[in-house]
Amino acid sequence: MASIFCFKNVIFGSACKFQNTKFLFFKSLESRPIRYASSLKPTSDYDYDLVVIGGGSGGLAAAKEATNLGAKVAVLDYVTPTPLGTKWGLGGTCVNVGCIPKKLMHQAALLGEAIHDAKSYGWQVGDNISHSWEALKDAVQAHIKSVNWVTRVELRDKKVEYINGLGTFKDAHTVQTITKQGERLLKARYFLIAVGGRPRYPDIPGAVEYGITSDDLFSLDRAPGKTVIIGAGYIGLECAGFLVGLGYEATVMIRSVPLRGFDQQMANIIVAEMEDKGVKFLQKSIPKSVEKLDSGKLKVTWTNEAQQEFSDEFDTILFAIGRRALTKELNLDTAGVKVAGDGEKVDAVNEQSNVPHIYAVGDVLYKKPELTPVAIHAGRLLARRLFGNSTVNMDYENVATTVFTPLEYGAVGLSEETAASRYGEDNIEVYHAYYKPTEFFIPQKNIRHCYLKVVALREGDQKVLGLHFIGPQAGEVIQGFAAGIKCNLTMNALMSTVGIHPTIAEEFTRINITKRSGKDPNPASCCS
Repeated sequence: MASIFCFKNVIFGSACKFQNTKFLFFKSLESRPIRYASSLKPTSDYDYDLVVIGGGSGGLAAAKEATNLGAKVAVLDYVTPTPLGTKWGLGGTCVNVGCIPKKLMHQAALLGEAIHDAKSYGWQVGDNISHSWEALKDAVQAHIKSVNWVTRVELRDKKVEYINGLGTFKDAHTVQTITKQGERLLKARYFLIAVGGRPRYPDIPGAVEYGITSDDLFSLDRAPGKTVIIGAGYIGLECAGFLVGLGYEATVMIRSVPLRGFDQQMANIIVAEMEDKGVKFLQKSIPKSVEKLDSGKLKVTWTNEAQQEFSDEFDTILFAIGRRALTKELNLDTAGVKVAGDGEKVDAVNEQSNVPHIYAVGDVLYKKPELTPVAIHAGRLLARRLFGNSTVNMDYENVATTVFTPLEYGAVGLSEETAASRYGEDNIEVYHAYYKPTEFFIPQKNIRHCYLKVVALREGDQKVLGLHFIGPQAGEVIQGFAAGIKCNLTMNALMSTVGIHPTIAEEFTRINITKRSGKDPNPASCCS
């Protein structure tokens, strides 16, 4: 029961006098008392309410939210150098060797293309245009270091203890770390595993000695030159895209299919667009060895599906064949934490492992999206459940994402293949269209890969199951529609929406042709 007290013309303890003013004081709005971590002072058994192992986006988000709710928190973070010797500061993959430097280099490539487009719009631009890898690399690294510093300051301001050390479990309630000051043992009520992952290297001669990964590329102290990228996931394609945009030769070696896990029609359109941009693709190919020649070049040998052997010389070989979760370094068995069938990832329910007080967020979770915003959101929600009496769990369904290739690909929801498998081909409707970005008209840019589709249920108002968009600023376009998907968007609602003209996002409101109809999805006019 809520208790309500009303006061008028009251003097409180001779300190304050209130006249002609009414106040409502609510003693309690629920039958249960609000219980925050500030009321849970660490007992003699524990040094902390929460110890976070890993200083990436998810772990830091959880740590900061927990301290906001009164918890005593420590964060352990340590970066093991790559075989090339690359290391970085606090903030995890996204800030240092992932999303942020990738997007900045993608933007650099887009600006190079825009300079050429500017001529068509009347700008007097000389023909002697060049790019400096060193200048770009230095600018990107300067920004990253500024973010590292801000992150350290924010942890200090929020009273989160930062420990630059690698944490390993000594028992279920104790983590051991070695710092410059020596060994430390940290006992906590809860632990959060947020160590993320690192790129894999193939088990072939010369791979580790002469190859690099995305952990090295963004701080590479020389221009990449002619580069072969092994792997055609989003990391491999994004790197190939901006390298070509910056003026370097790039070849992508595909073992099976591009963008595994994404809609394959859209993935193949992206490959076709990248080929038009100058990226070379080696289909169904597997690397066999890397050898350093006397010239300093790297000789890469590979075979195709017919077992034919080929070789070529490159300046750089970049491996993008997937990532491994950094759980083996944690001694999880000592704490009793079980990993999934892959032997690396934590198979958690609502981020909780089989050990009730040990949780995990981010890329270490089994069969969960490996995306920075997912880790951040899950970390915050977990902290609120542990220390703020919240009951809200993370929803891992319908998470939007974008592949930052030269022509970007944004998606949310189910791929066409997954929808057909889950609901049956006869029970889904696929709307699709090609479109013409207004900005492409004057420079006469290629529009044949500007494409979108909506996957929906066939019955009733046709609930939307997935949206897919290839074009400029795809991430900006798809983000708003992701909220619509969360609100159970239907084709009826989508086609009833008036678009903003002329924009590329409005194409989703104009879409009306289904694949089943067999009609031409190419636009006849931009304004009717």
